[in-house]
Amino acid sequence: MAPDNYSTLIVNGIGSVTVVTLNRPHVRNAFDETLIAELTDAALQATESGSRALLIRGAGPAFCAGADLNWMKRAAEYTHDQNLEDARALQRMFAAIAHFSGVSIAVAHGSAIGGGAGLVAVCDIAIADETSVFALSEVRLGLVPAVISPYVIEKIGVGAARSLFVTGERFDGAKALRIGLVQHLVTGEAERISLEREILARVLEAGPAAVATAKQLIREVAGKDPDEVADRTATCIADLRASDEGREGVRAFLAKTKPRFAVPDIDPETP
Repeated sequence: MAPDNYSTLIVNGIGSVTVVTLNRPHVRNAFDETLIAELTDAALQATESGSRALLIRGAGPAFCAGADLNWMKRAAEYTHDQNLEDARALQRMFAAIAHFSGVSIAVAHGSAIGGGAGLVAVCDIAIADETSVFALSEVRLGLVPAVISPYVIEKIGVGAARSLFVTGERFDGAKALRIGLVQHLVTGEAERISLEREILARVLEAGPAAVATAKQLIREVAGKDPDEVADRTATCIADLRASDEGREGVRAFLAKTKPRFAVPDIDPETP
């Protein structure tokens, strides 16, 4: 699917960065079947194109308000098998973002509810502003945040998840920062733009293979005893030291020059 054919997203390739804007502002960028399919495709294409960063934003007054009401009405009439396929489509979307080879960045404002909070959680880095409101509100509908649970628990831990999953309470950006759902809290557009540029500049200086390996390594060693993963971690660094990218990074560091894999800074505000 070509980005020009997306009906729920605006996708711009800016150098080595893919900027994806959820573009259903009339429903606060809520998920439906089309948005899920298109965001899955956009994330997969970002990896295939070799993008170093995937920046996800929301158009209008909110980042993502969770599930679209009309989608929910349709799902209420689904059979179990139809609901299962619907859930698996959502899983594929989150997996495509989680396994993006570069650095994924969510920029939240307004509401990030249910699956919208999951979209924040699945990204490597998340920015919120003073307008942001989060909730894992599924229990209020007699449901649970099941598909997003691995990504949310990975970010905020079991203790915070136990409280938030069972109450569905709303919380602000300050609490989201405190529990680790987001990594940065900004005040105003100027601060947000400055922070985006700072983060992207760091990302574009990093070795792309090293970034992809670091993300995979975290998944493999998290929660494991160090002795259990000793062979994996030793082999990992040995492989990278002997790689072209690793040799170039060390060469540039010793020579006090930029490595060849570093790319020029870009302006994420470019349309």
